[in-house]
Amino acid sequence: MRQRQLFIKLCGLKTEQDVDTAVAAGADAIGFVFADSPRQVDPTTAARLVQRVPSAVMTVGVFRDQPVGDVRGLADLTGVRALQLHGHEGRAHFSALRQEGRTLIRGTSYREPPPTCGQMGEDILLLDAPTPGAGLPWDWTGTSFRAPDATWLLAGGLTPANVADAVQATRPWGVDVSSGIESVRGVKDPVLIEAFVKAARAAHDVTFVRNAAETE
Repeated sequence: MRQRQLFIKLCGLKTEQDVDTAVAAGADAIGFVFADSPRQVDPTTAARLVQRVPSAVMTVGVFRDQPVGDVRGLADLTGVRALQLHGHEGRAHFSALRQEGRTLIRGTSYREPPPTCGQMGEDILLLDAPTPGAGLPWDWTGTSFRAPDATWLLAGGLTPANVADAVQATRPWGVDVSSGIESVRGVKDPVLIEAFVKAARAAHDVTFVRNAAETE
């Protein structure tokens, strides 16, 4: 059995140091927030930061309830290669942006029954806490939790201290973090970035070995 690498997205980056640290640590995707947020980055800065990211690392523009024209314009201006819609966008939003050829990510809160990846036409489903963006952990360890099908990211309150437990409990396709790698709200910490990626990767490796043993 060939081991699949855990997909790790680090979101809300705003500086050269943030980006360089994330790339060096081994992040698979870097998110730039264009919605109203303490992590919001202006288009000029985002365009400059995107240029620093190797082509093998996905650059993601994060939006929330913004018109399709605004999303398209910011994506074209900054050069992000994926779009994350993290509000109440419907299928028409995703359909219009699908024409641009970029990877589409749908951010939504966990609920029962769990949403299915692709319901809105997205490529990746991001499963967040009941209060998205608050950085609060939620009960992904509960017996009622059911993982979505296919390609999905676990988000919401993840930190270097709890991501290993989260990965082993939910076995996600990938994980997403923002506030959990900050020293102050909106300010990323390079030590926490490196620690998060290391802990997530190690937990995924342990889970793979365990799964392989269970299937023998």
